[in-house]
Amino acid sequence: MAGVEISQVFASVLAEGRNVLSLDEARKVLEAIGIKFNAYGFARNLEEAIQLSRKIGYPVAMKIVSPDVIHKTEVGGVKLYLQSELDIVHAYEQMLENVKKVMPNARVLGVSVEEMLRGTELVIGVTRDEQFGPMLMFGLGGIWVEIYKDVSFRIIPLERVDAWEMIHEIKGIEIIEGARGFEPVNKKKIVDYIMKVSEFVETHPEIEEMDINPLIGAKGDLYAIDARIILRDVKEQK
Repeated sequence: MAGVEISQVFASVLAEGRNVLSLDEARKVLEAIGIKFNAYGFARNLEEAIQLSRKIGYPVAMKIVSPDVIHKTEVGGVKLYLQSELDIVHAYEQMLENVKKVMPNARVLGVSVEEMLRGTELVIGVTRDEQFGPMLMFGLGGIWVEIYKDVSFRIIPLERVDAWEMIHEIKGIEIIEGARGFEPVNKKKIVDYIMKVSEFVETHPEIEEMDINPLIGAKGDLYAIDARIILRDVKEQK
């Protein structure tokens, strides 16, 4: 998927009256710029979810897929470390029930079934400041980003030295380097990913916000698990 095709995906989303990419759309766009994801599949119903789980291999994670639900965890739309077909059945039914309670009008298209990976959870995000423009954030991810807010910021575009400094500015650098039994994360890979996101946002002014969270460092590599991309209508900004 070239840059022109990515712009076409963005234009198609905006033309549909949406400004948030589905997870599937975000995955395809980010994979096109070189961001690696864990094994994944989309299931429209319970039977397809069971078949996908067998294909990917247990344990798996399951997440609700809905164009109306941005924060899946907050509506009970995420289940982790599912170990068996029975777990899949229970999790599927419970997630649908949770979403129906919290957001009764939400359209549920199905669920994603994903490979579970253990490792250090990181985050790369982008916000847009009115004065400085797009700003890139890096830090510890997953639930850690909400509890410790251990992150650093730089204005886009970045140089590789900026990315290297961001990694070493956060308090969790010792975790990234393998303290207390954590598997060391490949810091060169982190720099590569930060630069890919910086260049991606610089060349696509349609992006209002985005984040890759968690981005898991495991097996000497980095794997995006979840991603969110929010667009703005550039024509309206002019």
